[in-house]
Amino acid sequence: MDDDSDMEDYGFDYSEDEMEEQDVDVENQYYNSKGLLETEDGLDEALAGFQQVLEMECEDREKWAFKALKQIVKVHFRRGASEDMLAAYRRLLDAAAVPSISRAAAEKKLNSVLDCVGASPDAALLRDFYAATLEALRTHPNDRLWFKTNMKLATLWVAEGQMQRALTILNALHKLCTAEDGGAGDDHKKGTQTLEVIALLIQVHTAQRGTKALKALYAGALRIRSAVPHPRILGVIKECGGKVHMADRAWEAAATDFFEAFKSYDEAGAAARVRCLKYLVLATMLMQSGVDPFDSQEARPYKNEPEVAAMTALVDAYQSSAIPEFERILRTHRAAIMADPFIAQYVEDLLRNVRIQAVSRLVQSYSRIRLSAIGEELNIPPPEVESLLVSMLLDGKFAGAIDQVQGVLTLDRADPNDARHAALERWGCQLAALQGTLAARLNAV
Repeated sequence: MDDDSDMEDYGFDYSEDEMEEQDVDVENQYYNSKGLLETEDGLDEALAGFQQVLEMECEDREKWAFKALKQIVKVHFRRGASEDMLAAYRRLLDAAAVPSISRAAAEKKLNSVLDCVGASPDAALLRDFYAATLEALRTHPNDRLWFKTNMKLATLWVAEGQMQRALTILNALHKLCTAEDGGAGDDHKKGTQTLEVIALLIQVHTAQRGTKALKALYAGALRIRSAVPHPRILGVIKECGGKVHMADRAWEAAATDFFEAFKSYDEAGAAARVRCLKYLVLATMLMQSGVDPFDSQEARPYKNEPEVAAMTALVDAYQSSAIPEFERILRTHRAAIMADPFIAQYVEDLLRNVRIQAVSRLVQSYSRIRLSAIGEELNIPPPEVESLLVSMLLDGKFAGAIDQVQGVLTLDRADPNDARHAALERWGCQLAALQGTLAARLNAV
């Protein structure tokens, strides 16, 4: 019996050693194949090596098969073999569902593959990948991967201009993230996901010019108290806020949001930072601030950027109220300035502000001045001069009256203290009347 027992122990030990050797062989095969990926010439040999990993036996066979399938998908992507890539990805989805592969590991690897494939210009291929992923998640749910895949699909629809399809996905995600039984307000995970959805919804409604929807989305984003969004996401939301404030003609609030958007885009390395810097310059001029937006440490390096140079020149002309120079810059850099529809819609407001500043300086030395003289200075016809002066009078820029028959503006040069003296005199009269009334009542008693 002892001899038989020894033989059984010896057999067991041999089997374990053999399995360990197989594990080492599989691991070596995997990493040797992975090393071949460093050059394009080694792709075919690497692919054959990973295929061999799938056929090898070892204790952690499922783990190594999962890792190998991930590399096979990426090799096919580099080789441009779309059908083989999708077939390997479907096998990878099946491999991710086995119990030995943790949900976290499956999510990380699958998301890595989707990010890699996302660089493909083949929209049909991307749709197939996302559809396959979502189908697999029906039987083996993974909430984070499901959310990320839907966001990738919605982003693809936006890129293709299929806004209604994108809205169908995004509205469902937004509703899920902000459900009453788990609102996004204080939930860190849901808050971050909600801001991601809102940022993409903003892009959709911006394309559709949905001003009302944009205002609601911006207000909703502000209510989220716990989230750590990617700087690009924050940039999209703050840019939306700036545009909302511009529509309400709240120039100062718009400038604040555009500056925050610029900083967020700059941190993310996004090209949109230049666009937001131009919007910041626009808002700063409209709020009639004497502050140079390029004085900030973050904006200063971009002052001489070709796309920003035209706006920089506009600021200089604006601050000096040099109307001819301002209009010349608009003509010379029309493509750089007017090509952006958002900036173009506020150019008339800028011109009006420059003209107001010029008129305010011009009339300081006169008690009477002809409208034609103001028109020559501003380079605009008399009717526009009259309209501008009326608005300035109503806004209290100065006191005076317009003689439409003679075409003359008469300025009221009354002493500014006169109004104060008149108010004091009225106050004195009221006190005297009150005193008389009190005295009459006392005499009656």
